[in-house]
Amino acid sequence: MNKEQLVESARQTKKNAYAPYSKFPVGAALLLKDGTVYNGVNVENVSFGATNCAERTAIFTAVANGYKKGDFAAIAVSGDTADFLPPCSICRQVMAEFCSPDMPVYLTNDKEEIRELALKELLPYAFTDLDM
Repeated sequence: MNKEQLVESARQTKKNAYAPYSKFPVGAALLLKDGTVYNGVNVENVSFGATNCAERTAIFTAVANGYKKGDFAAIAVSGDTADFLPPCSICRQVMAEFCSPDMPVYLTNDKEEIRELALKELLPYAFTDLDM
């Protein structure tokens, strides 16, 4: 799957977001090294701390289906924003736990442009197990 297809998967999945409070739907598409794709959406809760982001939904679903640290190849994030939509800091930390620092992260905007960054560019001084 190429990056355009992965981004399109994130865009389509965004339609399933549960965002009644923020009205800000987000979709994510996570590509595994074996070619499998897991999609995720943000799922809000009236108690905002209980909300889960699209990126974590996709990663946690992959883990629940037996995938492990190192099995992740790329992730795309889609929202309806004028600028490129990056993952929040919590999602970046979860990505640092499961993904290679060189893993591509595809950010999108409402003009359907794609910006590719490596995870290490989004989280340059990641807290990792080496820091323990």
